[in-house]
Amino acid sequence: MDYFKQFVIPFSGLKQGIHHFEFGIDDTFFEHFEYSEIRKGSLAVRLDLEKEEKLLVLMFSFEGIITMPCDRCFEPVDLPLSGSDHLVVKFGEGYYEEKEDLQVIPEGQSQLDISPFIYEFVHLHLPARRVHPEDPDGNSMCDPEILKKLDELTDRHAPDPRWDVLNDLLKKDES
Repeated sequence: MDYFKQFVIPFSGLKQGIHHFEFGIDDTFFEHFEYSEIRKGSLAVRLDLEKEEKLLVLMFSFEGIITMPCDRCFEPVDLPLSGSDHLVVKFGEGYYEEKEDLQVIPEGQSQLDISPFIYEFVHLHLPARRVHPEDPDGNSMCDPEILKKLDELTDRHAPDPRWDVLNDLLKKDES
């Protein structure tokens, strides 16, 4: 069975009103998208689809764990991820995106593949900073060898001359 077949919603057979769908997203999902930042993860996705006469309203919510490289040590780190988003799909002449949350599909279309929307919404909710958490004592749980090497390469005592001009401006402003 094709893994992605589960993400194709045959909305033409649905009555008007709200319909609920649930999906499990795993590594197979993220491996399908060539440029995905996420390669491993396990997410539960819920879709509430409201079918109206001339449009569909899709409310997505998801929650789970993803694994990504740490921004500091590049070792894998498990990150909790959750979020929600919505999308309105209306019928028109062809396929196009009218706004970031409004998709147009052809009048005769009877089904909708929601996998690209799930992919996009999950990636939009990725944290900006992806690092290992600290232990109860406040120490980083990053790879200690990498942290040691970073500390050796970072000269924390040498002033950065690029800040001299800005510091001079601050001193003038204070006086």
